This record gives sequence, structure tokens and C-alpha cells, in this order.
Amino acid sequence: MGKETRESRGEGNEMKNTVTTVLLLGVLCFPPVAGTAVAGETIGVVRSATGDATVTRGETSLPADPGLKIMVGDTLVTGRDGSLGVILHDDSTLSIGPGSRLVLRSFRFSPSEGKFALVTQISRGTMAYLSGLIGKLAPEAARFETPSATIGIRGTRFAVNVGEPSSR
Repeated sequence: MGKETRESRGEGNEMKNTVTTVLLLGVLCFPPVAGTAVAGETIGVVRSATGDATVTRGETSLPADPGLKIMVGDTLVTGRDGSLGVILHDDSTLSIGPGSRLVLRSFRFSPSEGKFALVTQISRGTMAYLSGLIGKLAPEAARFETPSATIGIRGTRFAVNVGEPSSR
């Protein structure tokens, strides 16, 4: 018979599980964003961009390159050939299609206080939303405004297309 090792007794796996548990608890105890995000605070990041895609912050228009930090008050704009993918700090994803304009009006992700908010305003184009923790923990706190309606979420994903206003 060979020597009995820690791994053969399962001690190595127990140690790995303990380390993993400690790391997971550490991450959960210190969320990446706490409190209210106000204009000028990072709330997410550009993950992907193609074609003509910009982020307007105040008077400045920035190319929407992957890695660009997104802040409350930013306006996301895509041209006729553009698209943009954004991940917010609660793991919500926004996919913005060609010819779109979307303003990130409000964001709050403070699970320790039970306070959540996500308010966007899309004035033209297309957007798909996949909910993160705000949509799961407080779906009533997520609101998407269009020129003709306000969308509240009741599920985990949806898409919206805002066309040109019609004359009635």
C-alpha cells in the first residue's frame, strides 16, 4: 500500500473549499458600490463598442472604447452603424443598437441599506436590458423612460425600440 496523503484523505479539498468560502464571504461583505451614485461617480463600464459609439459627459464627447467608465448623467449615443454594450455595477447589462440615444439618469446600488435605483431615458433607437441584482432584489426600482411610456420591469430581460414620433 502507498502512503496516505492529505489529498487522498480529502483534506486538500476541504482546504480549497474553506479558502473559497472565505473569499466569497469577503466579496459579499464589501460590495463594489455602496451608497448613491451621483453625477461624476462610476456606475459601470463599456464592455463592447462597434462603429460610431460615443459617451457624452457634460460638454465632452468621448469615444465609447471598451473599459471606459460610465457615470450617472452620461448620454450613450450610437450612429447608424454603431452598437454599445455596458455592464453596470449590479451586473445589469444594456445593449444599445444603431441610431440610439440613452441617458443614465439615476443609479443606486446599496444592498446593505436596501436602497436601489436604475433610471434611464431612451429617446431614440433600440436597447436590450438584462437585469442584474437591482432587477432581482427590487424590480420596482428599475425604470426605463421613453418619449411615450415608462417601462417598469417585471422580469429579467426586455428589448425596446423607440422610433420617430408620429404625427397624429
